[in-house]
Amino acid sequence: MPLRLAPTKLLRYAGLFTWACVGIPMVSTPWYFDESSGLGRGDQLAWRLCYFGFGLCYWYLTRRLGERHRRRRDLLVLALLTLCAIGVSLFSDSGLGSILLMVVSGALPWQLPLRIGLAWMTVQHLALIPVFAGQPDFHLFDAILQASLYVGFSSFVFVTSLVARQQAEAREEQRRLNAELRATRALLAESSRLTERMRIARELHDLLGHHLTALSLNLEVAAHRSEGRAQEHVRQAQSLAKLLLNDVRDAVSRLREDDALDLEAALRQLVDGVPGLSITLEVTPGLAIEDPARAHIVLRCAQEAITNTVRHSGASRLYLSVQEGAAGEIVVLARDNGRGDDGAAPGNGLRGMRERLAQYGGSLDIDTAPGRGFTLRAHLPLAVAPVSGGR
Repeated sequence: MPLRLAPTKLLRYAGLFTWACVGIPMVSTPWYFDESSGLGRGDQLAWRLCYFGFGLCYWYLTRRLGERHRRRRDLLVLALLTLCAIGVSLFSDSGLGSILLMVVSGALPWQLPLRIGLAWMTVQHLALIPVFAGQPDFHLFDAILQASLYVGFSSFVFVTSLVARQQAEAREEQRRLNAELRATRALLAESSRLTERMRIARELHDLLGHHLTALSLNLEVAAHRSEGRAQEHVRQAQSLAKLLLNDVRDAVSRLREDDALDLEAALRQLVDGVPGLSITLEVTPGLAIEDPARAHIVLRCAQEAITNTVRHSGASRLYLSVQEGAAGEIVVLARDNGRGDDGAAPGNGLRGMRERLAQYGGSLDIDTAPGRGFTLRAHLPLAVAPVSGGR
């Protein structure tokens, strides 16, 4: 079975491999980078620090590629990564730093918006012009041509990485929509099953029940007007009609007893196969909701909690609980182990969730802080009538 890695993992390992390959000339040809080449001890120490600093920064920066939530620290590491690449060329008096800048170009689409990333890529190569111009037998025009050559290579790497990022985002969006579709389909199938049960129950009650009642009344009249053995048979038919009527009523009652939606199957569809996130789901055994609209709200709350965790929190684990509270309400609790935030500004998803809950008298509580994850708690009453005009 072939080894399959996510695009972000492939990019990370490819960059680290390129960084390691750049170090091969420094190890195999030490005469080019030692004192015999004209480099002082300070320069030798400086290019080594820049080289290993680049590897460390790249390893740190690419540990969670693809997250939409960017931290200021990552931008500082990106700037240090670029400076280390330039420093390798500056202090080793070689063009090896230009290769490392191509590695930086591959990381830019995952860290910066398109326009800023293109500007960053251009400026970092322009900074190499004075480095090349300071080398022996290199004129300013030659230095500009050399830097432009590496700009062309880096542009190809940049565009390739940009396409990979867009495809990764498209796959994630497709996975999310497929999970939502499967969950909605499961909820719709459950709703259709209950609708059919209710239809059958009404048909049994309205048709068979009515006719059996009429039959029983007619047999009662026949029993009073008949005599002898005929009356005995009429009485037996009357008893059978009453017994059949009771059986129909019992069957209708049983059909109406199980008129609630089972949410667990739909929730399992949501949490199945979320990449990079381990989800623990707990649902009250036998939890069922009679109102399809409320069941849909619970499903959307769970979906939004999963989406926020994947996109913004940087978490590896999510605990999701859907329980029936003591006050006749459904409580949805989502808690992750992500980075947290210092006052989460609700986006469109959280605002939409709060509006849906408020329509049915529910509420949404958010608890988060830097370093202690993100906790979301939604309360949805089961007995409150919906507010007209709400979404």
